[in-house]
Amino acid sequence: MPFQPLQRISVRLFSSCCSLLENIANWIQDRPRISPWFYKHHSAEADYRDHNGRMFANLHEQERMLADGQRMAFYQQAIRQHIKRGDRVIDLGTGTGILAALASRQGAAHVYAIDHSDILKHARTLAIANQIENVEFVATHSSAFNTEGPVDVILHEQMGDCLFDEDMVANVTDLRDRLLKPNGLILPSVFEFFCEPINITNARLVPFIWELNVCGYDYSCLEYNRPQDSSYYHLSSSDLNLVDHFLGQPEPVLTIDLHTVNAADLPPQITFTREVINAGRLDGFAIYFRARVDHDLTLSSDPTDPQRAPHWGFRILRCEGEIYAEGDVIETTLTVGKWPELDTWRWTHVKQLAANRALATRAV
Repeated sequence: MPFQPLQRISVRLFSSCCSLLENIANWIQDRPRISPWFYKHHSAEADYRDHNGRMFANLHEQERMLADGQRMAFYQQAIRQHIKRGDRVIDLGTGTGILAALASRQGAAHVYAIDHSDILKHARTLAIANQIENVEFVATHSSAFNTEGPVDVILHEQMGDCLFDEDMVANVTDLRDRLLKPNGLILPSVFEFFCEPINITNARLVPFIWELNVCGYDYSCLEYNRPQDSSYYHLSSSDLNLVDHFLGQPEPVLTIDLHTVNAADLPPQITFTREVINAGRLDGFAIYFRARVDHDLTLSSDPTDPQRAPHWGFRILRCEGEIYAEGDVIETTLTVGKWPELDTWRWTHVKQLAANRALATRAV
């Protein structure tokens, strides 16, 4: 074919041009004084706000939250128990305005319903249709919001799947410090954070690729090319059938109260141990939370609880499969660069054999 040599030359030329452009782009991005002339830079905080604004303006995301019966029952009961007639209330991240409406119907004198996404146009329509008159919808980020006087209650639902990944602590405590009355109330305020070693159901287990041997085809050589993208080591799910069992007895590794905590108080590292009471394979660590109002009203995203609030997912921090016997101990360290940024989370664990622990005890 007379055109084949020309085609080869064109392909090579095109490939060389692409490579050259990529090298130029990398060179520019590595030079902070030059790159602003070519690229529009955004802070991580600005990118997060843009993402949240798009995500929560999505009607399907709102549908999932509104259809979550556990979530709605929890908030309805919390509002009934704690919002009093005449209260001034901030509803942080109001969405379609359902929590603001419940507070209004409970007798709140005025509700400031804050959101920085386009969902507010629907929230205003819904309030008019449902004859809610004392809710003021404010289109802004909470950090830019002010009132003429302090409020009695901050009502919020800022929990991400991993509790901290919607920047709950910074957002709520900023409003608390600027706008909440002394002895004012945050609903909900107490949160327990869990990081539990788990055995994934065999039928649902997806190992790392280098752990696989498929039909005699060995993938172990890929261990030397482990992905550097931290998201590869995370698994998100809301499937109750994914986790077969916890290896130990679940306990919160961190408990916070939004009435007293500050973002700077969150520890950069947590180390904890679990004695294995349910033998099995360690496949990773399940991240989930429990919210509490008083002692009798809770909301959980526990991956093994049939009564969990289903619209929240849970996160699994993956690790290579390792068999544990009853009595073994798993010592785990979770290191966090920034709690709202999951890509900064790192985790390691050490295995302590039950036999070695028994020998050490006898030696003492």
